[in-house]
Amino acid sequence: MTPFEIIGIVLLIAGFVLAGIEMAVPGFGLPGISGIISLVLGIIFTADTVSEGIIMAIIVIVILGIMLAVAMTILGSKKVKSPMVLREDVKGEQGFLESSDLEYLVGKEGVAATDLRPAGKGNFDGIEFDILSGGSYIKKGQSIKISKVKDNKLIVIEK
Repeated sequence: MTPFEIIGIVLLIAGFVLAGIEMAVPGFGLPGISGIISLVLGIIFTADTVSEGIIMAIIVIVILGIMLAVAMTILGSKKVKSPMVLREDVKGEQGFLESSDLEYLVGKEGVAATDLRPAGKGNFDGIEFDILSGGSYIKKGQSIKISKVKDNKLIVIEK
């Protein structure tokens, strides 16, 4: 066995390890790029002929496909925590607004901070909110009133 073949085998093993890391970590980053480069160099260093290189490339692709299927099965099971899947419900008390959190604003009066066509901003007691008009155009500076909350959106009418 020549030194190039030994280096090629090491590069192939490193490439598969790096590809496995890339499958478990979301995004396309350093492990994925390094893994692809290692696999290609490993094939080049170990293949004696072009046809042997093509066969090795096909085998590498098949092995990567099997690794991907196994990784998706393992990460898809509920026993292993996947970095790509959010398994908890997001609640309003965790810092996210629900429609019911905005209900106290109904009836509040303010001023259109921008033109509403129908979306824009409104100023209510010194606080700016993203708002929607009830479908009509409202000019900047016009007095407005929050009429309802629908799907986390504040709907206003001209006062």
